[in-house]
Amino acid sequence: MMIWNELLEKGATAHFAFRFRCSVICIHPIENFEISSSSFSLSSKPFQSSSHLKTKAVAFARAMTTSFGAAKAVIPNDPNIRIRSFNGLKPSHSLSLRTNLRAFPVPYASRSSVVRAVSTPVKPETETKTETKRSKVEIIKEQSNFIRYPLNEELLTDAPNVNESATQLIKFHGSYQQYNRDERGAKSYSFMLRTKNPCGKVSNQLYLTMDDLADQFGIGTLRLTTRQTFQLHGVLKKDLKTVMRSIIRSMGSTLGACGDLNRNVLAPPAPLVRKDYLFAQKTAENIAALLTPQSGFYYDMWVDGEQIMTAEPPEVVKARNDNSHGTNFPDSPEPIYGTQFLPRKFKVAVTVPTDNSVDILTNDIGVVVVSDENGEPQGFNLYVGGGMGRTHRLETTFPRLGEQLGYVPKEDILYAVKAIVVTQRENGRRDDRKYSRMKYLISSWGIEKFRSVVEQYYGKKFEPFRQLPEWEFKSHLGWHEQGDGGLFCGLHVDNGRIAGKMKKTLREIIEKYNLNVRITPNQNIILCDIRKAWKRPITTALAQAGLLLPRYVDPLNITAMACPSLPLCPLAITEAERGIPDILKRIRAVFEKVGLKYNESVVIRVTGCPNGCARPYMAELGLVGDGPNSYQIWLGGTHNQTTLARTFMNKVKVQELEKVFEPLFYYWKQKRQTKDESFGDFTNRMGFEKLQELVEKWEGPAKATARYNLKLFADKETYEAVDELAKLQNKNAHQLAIEVIRNFVASQQNGKGF
Repeated sequence: MMIWNELLEKGATAHFAFRFRCSVICIHPIENFEISSSSFSLSSKPFQSSSHLKTKAVAFARAMTTSFGAAKAVIPNDPNIRIRSFNGLKPSHSLSLRTNLRAFPVPYASRSSVVRAVSTPVKPETETKTETKRSKVEIIKEQSNFIRYPLNEELLTDAPNVNESATQLIKFHGSYQQYNRDERGAKSYSFMLRTKNPCGKVSNQLYLTMDDLADQFGIGTLRLTTRQTFQLHGVLKKDLKTVMRSIIRSMGSTLGACGDLNRNVLAPPAPLVRKDYLFAQKTAENIAALLTPQSGFYYDMWVDGEQIMTAEPPEVVKARNDNSHGTNFPDSPEPIYGTQFLPRKFKVAVTVPTDNSVDILTNDIGVVVVSDENGEPQGFNLYVGGGMGRTHRLETTFPRLGEQLGYVPKEDILYAVKAIVVTQRENGRRDDRKYSRMKYLISSWGIEKFRSVVEQYYGKKFEPFRQLPEWEFKSHLGWHEQGDGGLFCGLHVDNGRIAGKMKKTLREIIEKYNLNVRITPNQNIILCDIRKAWKRPITTALAQAGLLLPRYVDPLNITAMACPSLPLCPLAITEAERGIPDILKRIRAVFEKVGLKYNESVVIRVTGCPNGCARPYMAELGLVGDGPNSYQIWLGGTHNQTTLARTFMNKVKVQELEKVFEPLFYYWKQKRQTKDESFGDFTNRMGFEKLQELVEKWEGPAKATARYNLKLFADKETYEAVDELAKLQNKNAHQLAIEVIRNFVASQQNGKGF
C-alpha cells in the first residue's frame, strides 16, 4: 500500500515540490522483496498548476507500481485529477530512492554490465562475452522510460535546442537536431523531420500536408531521400508538436524514421498492377508494421496519447505476439525491442527479381519475392548483412554487401525477419556504436554461425537460396502503363530537392488531379493513377516547371545522388548536395573533351562524410568527403549496384578533380574491350595500380587538328566569336554550339509529349 503523506498547496511561484513517504510490498515471481519506508523527492521543475502537480504525483505513483511488478497502490480518487502516462524517472541527482532491495524484475531494468539485451526464455547458445562497458546511448535508452524522458521535459523549455540525452531520443521520433553551419556566432538550432513511408507510398492528403508544412514551418523546400521518404528541414523546436501532429493527422508518421530500430522499408516504387510487385509492396508494409514500436511513446509525445492508426493485418499481430522460440520480452510494452531497442539502425528492403531500384544488397535484410512459372508468389530469398557506413582511416569499419541466408515460404516471412532482428538485438555490440550494425556481427561470426543462431529463433531450417536472374537498375522514370488502365509518370528531381517553381507546379498537378505519389530510392517522384486524357496537359505543365521527361535529362544526372550534407548536417565534412550540380557539369565537360558520347553514363554518388547516406560505395564513381573541399574517390561499383566499390585515391581537392577524371574517362574510351563495357567494369578489369599509373603520367588527350565544322558555322567570323565564348567555359566552339542547339531543341519539344 502506498500512503500519500503530503502534497504542497498551490504556490505563487508556480514552482512546486512534493514529498511523500511510502511503504511498498512487491511480490516477484522469483522471491519477495520490499521497499520499506522509502522517501521520494521531486523538485526543481516547474508545474503549471496545482492540478498539474497532482497529476505528476499520481503519474509517479502509477509508474512505481508498474516498475515494481505486483505492487498495489491506493491512489487518491479525485475526479479532478487526470491521470497521464508516466513521463520518466528523474536522474539520480534529482530523485532520491533509499531502498532495501533483494530482487528487481527483468527486463525493465538491469544492473549487470552485460552488453547484450536480455530476453526470456533462455537465448540460443552462442559465445557469450561479458563486456565491461556500454555506450552512452545505451544508458540513455535504458533510463528513458521507453524513449520518453528527458525529451518530454526538454520540449517544454524555452531553449531553442534540447540536451544531449533528448537529442538521442528524438531520433526515435523521426527527427534530428541541427544548426546552420554557414552562420557564425550563436548556433541557430532547428530540427529535421523524416517521414516513414513504406514502399515510398504517399497519399494525396499527406503530400499536400508536407508541402504546406515546408512553407509554413520549414525552409520552403521538400527533400526526397534515398530511403523513399520526405525530409523537412528547418523546423523550430516551438513548432515541432504542431508539425508532428499535422503529419500524424494526415495519416503519415515519422515514428522510427531515425534511431536504433527498423527504418523505412524499401520496395519498388512502381505502381504496377502485377502480382509480384503488389506482393512485394504488401510484404514491405507488413514488415514495417511488425517492427513498429508498440509502447506508445510517439503518440504520447505528439498527440497526447491519441493513437491515429489503421488496423493491422492479423498475420502481423500474430507474428509479433508469437514467443514460441524465445524472441519476445514477456509483458513488456516493447515485445520485440525491450528497453534497449536495437544496438544501431536497421534497414530492410523488399523487391522482385531483376528490379534493383532498392539497392537490395546494401540492407541489413534484403527480401526478394520468388514466384512460380505462373507468376504466383511462393516465398522469399533472404540476404543479410549489408550496410554502407564506415569511418575514414579506420580499416576495421567498412561497407559491406548482403550475403545469401536462405529461402522461406511466403507464410513464414514475418517470423524469419523477426528471428534475424532478434539475433542482432541479442548479439550486436552495444559498447561501441562504430561496430554495432549487423554487418559486423555477421563479419565476425561468419554466415554459417549466423544462420544457425537465426534458425533457433525462427524454429526451422532455411531452405536453399533459389536461383535469381541478373539484377538491373530500374529508374521507373517516364510514362508507363500501370496495368489497370491508368498511367504513372516518374519524374527526375535533381538530388531530391523539390523547390521553387517545381514545387508549386507539382502541388498544383497533384491537387488538381487528386493524385497519389510514390518516392523512389533514387530521390525521384512518381505521379500515380493518371487517366490517359490527362497525359498531355500534365506533360506540358511539368515541362514548363523544368520537370523534364528522362530523354531530355542529362544521363549523368539520371543515376546521380547526393546526401544533404552542408550546411545543416552536423557530420558533414564537405559539400555534397550543393556541390554535385557543378561536379556533374564538369564531368560532362570532361566527357566531351575526351570524346565520350552524350548518351554514355556513369553512376556517380557524392556524400559529405563517410557514413554513406547516398550509398557512394556502390557507385561506379563515388566521392566521399574526407576534408574541407576534398574527397576520397571510390571506383569499381557497377551500374546494377551489385559490386562494392573500393578506395582509389584520398584527399583529392575539389578544384583538382579533372586531373583524375580526365585520364580515367579517356582510357575508358580508348581501352574498353567492347563498347558496352561499363566504367565500373573497366576500372575493375584494369586494376587500381595501372589506373594510378595512368593518372600520374597524364598530360592530356592528343589534340586533334583544328577544323571548321561548316554544318554548324556558315562563316569564319561566327566560328571565332563562338570559340572565344567557349574558351571561357574550357570548351571549344563545336562543343558549345552543340550544347546550345541541344538545349534549344529540348525546350521546344518538351511540351509536345512523345
